[in-house]
Amino acid sequence: MVEVNRKITYRLYPTTKQESVLLEILRLHQQLYNAALEQRISAYRKQKVSLSYVDQAKELTKLRAEFPEYKSLNAQSEQVTLTRLDLAFQHFFRRVKLGEKKAGFPRFKSLNRYPGWGYKTHGDGWRFEMGNKLKHGQLRLSGVGQLRIRGEARNQGNAKTLEIQYKQGRWYASVTLATTPTRMSGTAAIGIDWGVETFATIASSDNSCTAVDNPRTLKKKLKLLKTKQRNLSKKTRGSNNRNKACQQVAKLHGKVANQRKEFLHQTTAKLVNTSSLIAVEQLNIKNMTTSGGSYKKGLNREILSTAPSGFHQMLKYKAEEAGVEWIEIPTKVVKPSQTCHMCGRQEKKSLATRWHSCPCGFFCSRDENAAKVILHWALFGRANGWEPARCGGETLVFPMKHETLSIAALAV
Repeated sequence: MVEVNRKITYRLYPTTKQESVLLEILRLHQQLYNAALEQRISAYRKQKVSLSYVDQAKELTKLRAEFPEYKSLNAQSEQVTLTRLDLAFQHFFRRVKLGEKKAGFPRFKSLNRYPGWGYKTHGDGWRFEMGNKLKHGQLRLSGVGQLRIRGEARNQGNAKTLEIQYKQGRWYASVTLATTPTRMSGTAAIGIDWGVETFATIASSDNSCTAVDNPRTLKKKLKLLKTKQRNLSKKTRGSNNRNKACQQVAKLHGKVANQRKEFLHQTTAKLVNTSSLIAVEQLNIKNMTTSGGSYKKGLNREILSTAPSGFHQMLKYKAEEAGVEWIEIPTKVVKPSQTCHMCGRQEKKSLATRWHSCPCGFFCSRDENAAKVILHWALFGRANGWEPARCGGETLVFPMKHETLSIAALAV
């Protein structure tokens, strides 16, 4: 298998002295980022000159010579900070060219909102070693010393880059490893219909159909979150009470995010472990959640809470690691929610219609029918070189040939 990059996040446990050093390094990188942003803005306003990363990187030598605190930092980590600013401007100009209303000009960052800093090359300012059985390990940072870390990697690999992150009062190290990941796979071909009422409906090649319940991680904490946010809004800006209330809100958001991420990892791992082919529909989440007004804000929130893009992304890279065939069917062509699995008849349905009932006699839940349409099209549709038949102006997803593809052949 081709070597790929995978990120492993470890929790750091610095001593009191080490934490004060880490906070000072974080402050210096935050000031460097803001100073570089101010320089770009001033250069364009006064001289109509657009500075690049190369222009600003050349000045690091002068900065390190004039300010001893920056000379004590790793030079490559300072270059990474300038690279992040350059990427922010690249994304801004890309959004401007696309004509987006909110292009998102890079903003100055307060210390509370500055995420952390990074290192380019292993051995330059940092050194990482895995522990026994890929658990925990050792991390040494220049100017900080040896740090206690906890975490576990799936596969052995060579450390490439490092990011130090500060979230909700905790320190993390995100290590990029060059590795050749491997996973177990099964023999079933499955079609997955994502949804909100039911997180995922899975139709299998053995004619079974199962459902994965939506954990609704955000909805369960929404009442408590609103209470804490109202409490935060009442605090005076800059006060210690406001900082404490802000930490409580951030901690609750972090807990919801961790629960969601754990659910997605467990669900995708189980699906890949039993499959030789996975078919999903193409989703445009932006179009699904950018309209509807206030009356649809609850649904939009639930859609985003299920993280469908993250679900598909995790499922895809895990399928690649296991050698499982991955197929995304064109939703606008196939229309899984509107097409009958048995006869191919298409009929528009509103979101309130949760059951599929066809004149051909086929009756089941809307999600089950959509999952079966997705699987059928992946096995016999355009994705594998099959042409869907036409009948009475309606698209049928039955194969033109009458042979059945074997699951064993699909697993190769």
